[in-house]
Amino acid sequence: MSDRKLRIVNVVGARPNFMKMAPLCREFAKHASIESYLVHTGQHYDKAMSDLFFTQLGLPKPDRHLGIGSGGHGEQTGRIMIAFEEVMADLQPDLVVVVGDVNSTIACALVAVKLGIKVAHVEAGLRSRDRTMPEEINRILTDQLSDYLFTTERSALDNLLAEGIGAERVHFVGNVMIDTLLASRQQAANSDVLSSLGVAPGEYALVTLHRPSNVDDPDSLRGLVDMVASMSESLPVVFPVHPRTQAKMSEEGLDSKVGALADVHMCGPLGYLDFLHCTENAKVVVTDSGGIQEETTVLGVPCITCRENTERPITVSEGTNTLVGVDRELTLREVQKVLQGKAKRGSQPEYWDGNAAQRIAQILLRQPNVG
Repeated sequence: MSDRKLRIVNVVGARPNFMKMAPLCREFAKHASIESYLVHTGQHYDKAMSDLFFTQLGLPKPDRHLGIGSGGHGEQTGRIMIAFEEVMADLQPDLVVVVGDVNSTIACALVAVKLGIKVAHVEAGLRSRDRTMPEEINRILTDQLSDYLFTTERSALDNLLAEGIGAERVHFVGNVMIDTLLASRQQAANSDVLSSLGVAPGEYALVTLHRPSNVDDPDSLRGLVDMVASMSESLPVVFPVHPRTQAKMSEEGLDSKVGALADVHMCGPLGYLDFLHCTENAKVVVTDSGGIQEETTVLGVPCITCRENTERPITVSEGTNTLVGVDRELTLREVQKVLQGKAKRGSQPEYWDGNAAQRIAQILLRQPNVG
């Protein structure tokens, strides 16, 4: 490469992006040949939670904050595109790095490619095969647009090849979110969140539910609440309630029902370190989150996923994850297996070793035509 610095714009928009981008920002900052900027679209706009995550993850203050906020998929994506195009005109980067599968990911990738700017997609090639999930559409389209596709598991290459993407664009690097987990584990161990919730390490279930397919339908939500109530008869339940879930529970009058259960410990969303501490010390985790499936696999904690499919199949084939759909009885049977000492024992997937961001930086620095 010439002496000119490689100018990179890194995009975050929602909380899952923060954990994936933090190790990349740290790694890029180590290289004098990289000039790195951070753009926060503000897709997740809870200032207190956003600021807390930035502080705990060591993310730099965003160079640009677009302040987009909520809205329908089309409205939100469009507003991000308009604002991000102005940023591109100002910064004129060589490369835009997007992570994950939120609306900010596809919106900023689309703007960049239309302006002739190269795009790198971190966490490429993951597929649930469920096109009713907005995230699945975002993943597929972002991968089609991207020049560099960085994958977390080898099966992602097969998905991308099947969609006509050349293997030369795909790089298996590991999982940047696990970079963050491993770097934060020791600090998270100092959390006092368990005592504040009134539970003991290894003696509770951790539950997180937020997917629209689970919580937007009243019947599905009632079934999940009944499942949480039944689970609490066997062991205490820690239930950090997502704002979307809280709103839907309130609409259906279910929050008071859950709140009345003695062994269900409801709380608001937790900061990253507190949540990591809760996850690592749980007897079992019941979730519909994608990222938590990966975190529990690395932590060796049994994970029961309330979804019919997963875009992270390695967490099932090699990890601690079991899919149960929205079957209340099957979920409870899987919990009982854990309590009986019959939990699924997984292994750490290849390259989930804390060095994914380093691999990404080295690949980008070797490219003669990034700019």
